[in-house]
Amino acid sequence: MQGWIREWAESTAGCLWSPLCSHFQSLHGLLKEMDNPVFTCYIFYSTLLVLKLYTLAIITGQLRLHKKAFVNPEDALRHGGLEYHRNDPDVERSRRAHRNARENIFPFLFLGAIYSLMEPNLFIAHVHFLVFFVARVVHSVAYLFAFRAPTRSLAYIIAQVPCVSIAVQILSHIAIGW
Repeated sequence: MQGWIREWAESTAGCLWSPLCSHFQSLHGLLKEMDNPVFTCYIFYSTLLVLKLYTLAIITGQLRLHKKAFVNPEDALRHGGLEYHRNDPDVERSRRAHRNARENIFPFLFLGAIYSLMEPNLFIAHVHFLVFFVARVVHSVAYLFAFRAPTRSLAYIIAQVPCVSIAVQILSHIAIGW
């Protein structure tokens, strides 16, 4: 970690004078976790997944504009009239891809964070995160471009394998220490 970041975090961690002290202490704890290479790997892939979610949202918005298919009447009025207050199959496909991504990425974010704090083997954790990321990207591309079955289903199943593995490892870790 950058030296000045560490110094700043350590100097603010003991600040009893500030009402923001607890927030600085939380940041200090987060920065200390960045020394954990598994957590750093998790942050890298999680950030890519969040960017993928933003990308899907932008694609959906752009499709709405291009296809002139707006859910809200006020948006339709702004872009040509109430006749554009309608559904479009391509926009709906993009919305479903985005919803599916959210439904799968949010649990991964939770599981991956807990898993990272257990300090597993870096290589194994990296493979888990990489497989999930690549499979979710393939799933989204297959959804958006309507690839033939079973491409999307296989990508979904492949992405679930590391999630189930991580969940089992978390539960077994907890059960052993209980």
